[in-house]
Amino acid sequence: MTPDDLVVTRWGLRFRGRQFPCVLGRGGVTDRKREGDGATPLGTHRIVGMLYRPDRMAQPADWAVPIGPFDLWSDDPRDEDYNLMVRAPHRFSHEALHRADPMYDMILITDWNWPDAVPGRGSAIFVHAWRRPHARTAGCVALAARDLRWIAPRIKHRSRLIIQG
Repeated sequence: MTPDDLVVTRWGLRFRGRQFPCVLGRGGVTDRKREGDGATPLGTHRIVGMLYRPDRMAQPADWAVPIGPFDLWSDDPRDEDYNLMVRAPHRFSHEALHRADPMYDMILITDWNWPDAVPGRGSAIFVHAWRRPHARTAGCVALAARDLRWIAPRIKHRSRLIIQG
C-alpha cells in the first residue's frame, strides 16, 4: 500500500494521510461477488477512469471524461457490452449515469470485472457520492460529495482502491 491508494477498512476510507467516512454495499464485503448481490468486492482494484457531470461541476482532473443524458452502464450479463459504458437507447438492462440526484456527478471507475467481464460476476463497482451517511450502496464505495471532490484531483495513475475485510 502507498499513500496514493484509497484503502477501505471498517473505520472508513484512508487516502493521503486522511480518513474519510464511507459506506459500502448492503450485502457486505465479499470475495464471491455476483451481479445483484449488493456486495462490495474484497481486494485490490485499479482506478481506471473518472466520469463527471460538466453541467454540475468543473472537470475534476485532466483525465476525467464528461457524461451526458445518453450515457449508461450495462449491468446485464446477457449483453456483449456487460460492465461497460454504453449509450441510450440500449436494449439491455443498464444504469443511467446522468441522474437527477447528485450521486453520480463524479464517478471513479474501478477495474472490477473489467475490461473482459465475466457474465454475472458483477458490474459497476464505482466510487461515488453517497445518498446520505450510513445509506448502503448496491456494491460501490460511497463518500460525502465534498470528500470525493477533495480526493479526485489527487488520484495518481498508480492509485488503487483496496477493500479490506
